[in-house]
Amino acid sequence: MTFSANVLALDTKNEVERIVTALKKQVGQVLKRRGAVIAISGGIDSSVVAGLCARAFGPTRCHALLMPERDSSESTLALSRSVADAFGIPHTLEEISATLDAIGCYQRRDEAVRQVVPDYGPGFKFKIVLPGAKAGADYNVYSIVVERPDGTIERHRLPLEPYLQIVAATNFKQRIRKTLEYYWADKLHYVCTGTPNRLEYDQGFFVKNGDGAADVKPIAHLYKTQVYALAKELGVPEAVRGRPPTTDTYSLAQGQDEFYFALPYPQMDLCLYGKNNGVAPADVAAAADLTTEQVEWVYGDIDKKRATTRYLHERPLLVDKPLELDR
Repeated sequence: MTFSANVLALDTKNEVERIVTALKKQVGQVLKRRGAVIAISGGIDSSVVAGLCARAFGPTRCHALLMPERDSSESTLALSRSVADAFGIPHTLEEISATLDAIGCYQRRDEAVRQVVPDYGPGFKFKIVLPGAKAGADYNVYSIVVERPDGTIERHRLPLEPYLQIVAATNFKQRIRKTLEYYWADKLHYVCTGTPNRLEYDQGFFVKNGDGAADVKPIAHLYKTQVYALAKELGVPEAVRGRPPTTDTYSLAQGQDEFYFALPYPQMDLCLYGKNNGVAPADVAAAADLTTEQVEWVYGDIDKKRATTRYLHERPLLVDKPLELDR
């Protein structure tokens, strides 16, 4: 049988019911909580999780948090609110810029950027990017792209030390958001939801104790292509379904395939599925409109990301495990 994008086809109606049934059991019987808190970003994943929770618990036993900050896209808040309204979920706006300012997120980040661009300051914008599979680079090394106030664009190789500091500083954003999510979850006696899809969960595209922290992760088994299919089934607003996947983390607009993944998600999904199911790179290449060499490169990149991000999935390591807690 010829390998094609059809391998990701999903019976969306049955899948929604299956997830909803699992959520009811996990939250009500296992975790013994009353409902769910969902951080809605205006992206497809959090929107689908919101729709699933509304189906599972009813809108009045869900609470949405909208948490923009100064680097968020201008459309983020409106899209996030449209999702909460579409599902009838009560929501709270928690603007986090002041908290991030107080903890030094922006100052520490800008300090690192100035190690590469010494005159970086007010009016500048930036993002960090990878070359990706289509560039055919031997090493997947980050660069920094800077837009000056006059609109001039520069690209510089990003050394390890400022790269680590930029990532460490921007990770405050996910961790501050998760702190607020757990505040509301504790206050309402709800669970805190996680929103990674299979691609993100597998490849470690989340922040430990940030967006990686959750009580339930309802879509971590679904490829992103399948998440989009569920979004249509659930009635996620069309504006959200049509929005390209974005990190919404840096001041310059940035696609997820620029920042982390080797390819746009439709091709990346097929490569990950092929890797997971032992499909030959040549067969994946024909289905994904890639060369065999590009798919081989992505297969290798999948292995590298799994190895380097494995610690994100680990529980805290103990010297001796208290066995009585397993009883």
